Amino acid sequence: MSHKRIPKRKAALAAGAVAALGAAALLLPNANASQTDAADDAAPRTLKAAEASDLASRLAEQLGGAFAGAYYDADGRQLVVNVVGDDNDLVVQAKKAGAAVREVDNSTAEIEAAAQTLKAEATIPGTAWAVDPRTNRIQVTADSTVTGAEWDRLESTVQDLGSGMATVKRSAGEFKPFVEGGDAVFGGGARCSLGFNVTTQDGAPGFLTAGHCGVAAAEWSDAQNGAPIGTVETATFPGEGDFALVAYDDPATEAPSTVDLGDGRTVEITQAAEAAVGQQVLRMGSTTGLNDGTVTGLDATVNYAEGTVTGLIQTDVCAEPGDSGGSLFTEDGSAIGLTSGGSGDCTAGGETFFQPVTTALEAVGATIGTGDAGAGAGDEAGAGGAGDEGAVAGAGDGGAVAGAGDEGAGAGDAGAGADDQAAGGAGDQAGDGHGADRGADDASGAASRQ
Repeated sequence: MSHKRIPKRKAALAAGAVAALGAAALLLPNANASQTDAADDAAPRTLKAAEASDLASRLAEQLGGAFAGAYYDADGRQLVVNVVGDDNDLVVQAKKAGAAVREVDNSTAEIEAAAQTLKAEATIPGTAWAVDPRTNRIQVTADSTVTGAEWDRLESTVQDLGSGMATVKRSAGEFKPFVEGGDAVFGGGARCSLGFNVTTQDGAPGFLTAGHCGVAAAEWSDAQNGAPIGTVETATFPGEGDFALVAYDDPATEAPSTVDLGDGRTVEITQAAEAAVGQQVLRMGSTTGLNDGTVTGLDATVNYAEGTVTGLIQTDVCAEPGDSGGSLFTEDGSAIGLTSGGSGDCTAGGETFFQPVTTALEAVGATIGTGDAGAGAGDEAGAGGAGDEGAVAGAGDGGAVAGAGDEGAGAGDAGAGADDQAAGGAGDQAGDGHGADRGADDASGAASRQ
């Protein structure tokens, strides 16, 4: 897959499949017999991911403080809603709406407070945390650089949060931005990948890529040492996200919302949508091409050596240097994220973090696809999901986020690839030996020049 620039720059965007891990729905006991009967009669509805997202959004508002996140059970095609407390009326309400209900211990407020504690006491380079509504806990990860006193400090902080609030695990690799000098989209000696073509606030063509790419260079080319085709308008990294908006220098550039799958097939990107824990997604990048995996956490915080990034999506999709900025998407044409960073590679695996597209669009005022997903990707984002990708996984300010307030897992430096540029750089990519043979057609285009 690759982002192809056609005279007037035509970019291709990669798309991926929407699916989620299954989860059993546990029904809460009801004290009132009539309520119990009503709830039993209201069996969980069979839903598409987008429908589940809409339902989660509505229930987040209706249930208020009792809502503790939600996720999409792809196997059963049901929305599973986490509920705290013993208000039977709320349980019945959720069931009648068509959701499966699961009683959990940790409320959204408690999870957010725990995330704040991690931020205050364990902001250590090489650590990350995100909320998993399937376990109703915060998942904390430490890479191979966290050792000695820092590891002890992290473990102690997690233990002090209390039993059942968070878990900590090791990652064999090292958390770092996936940017690298070489091929694909080029700028300032760095190589990144293009994410998605967009329409900027003033109606001009542009594309999204990683913020760490955007701060690395102001101009980007689709060929190594080639003439610039796009200029960075705004970039955020580190901080509250990892995204950049690059405007095409030629206002007549054609930048369609399509993804070149590399085998003669294309997928149209019709909207931006929130990620859902358990959802299967596809990633495209200039170094490793097309890969798939599962969303494992939302509202993640990543502590890179370059700084802390919040509000990211955590996945088990592999990625390597040069994939930064590349697209994370679904098979039905929903743009989900921009590759930021992580650990591991596509041989050993690891964790990879992505900037949510909805947040980036809202921040820069751009739109994607047919335009209705636009900045912010829909109101649904608020409760845990937007668009088809649906399956909201979260609670709290993070909207569809499964969790931990502003702890969002930011991840570092997703490449700032230039849209079609990614594609254009294919041939030149050979430069660093990472994606040379991926050619501008396959690797670059894939909707996201990671």
